[in-house]
Amino acid sequence: MNASANDTVFIEHEFHVSAEELWDAWTLPQLVKQWFGSDPAGIVLYAAMNVQTGGYFEVTFQDSNGNQHTCSGIYKEVHPHNKLSFTWTWKNEPGIESFVTIQLQSQGEHTLMKFEHAHVGFASAHNYEKGWKDTFLKLEKVLDK
Repeated sequence: MNASANDTVFIEHEFHVSAEELWDAWTLPQLVKQWFGSDPAGIVLYAAMNVQTGGYFEVTFQDSNGNQHTCSGIYKEVHPHNKLSFTWTWKNEPGIESFVTIQLQSQGEHTLMKFEHAHVGFASAHNYEKGWKDTFLKLEKVLDK
């Protein structure tokens, strides 16, 4: 189920891995570097994460056209293998903060990820729903290896 309500993007995606593996993909910089960013040919240049309540993260990725993007935020909730929530700010849009919540539900050998990106705004230059869907396709390819 995918829908945009108000200025919030909701995406549910099933991954063919355990909740632990999916959690690691969101929380270990060496794994985040393999999939983050919506451009299929893009690369992650930098990823730093202190995954604990109040901890900070920052990720810089580059699109295939050379444009660089840096996002960062503070972890608000950290429940290993279950729930992760954090603030989200783009370096090029200072002062505009949104909020991401990821919930993982084990379903045998699969994990359902319920993803929400709230308060993305209506005037943003980013198409968050398409961007996250493209990003999750990259994540799926990395996890299927």
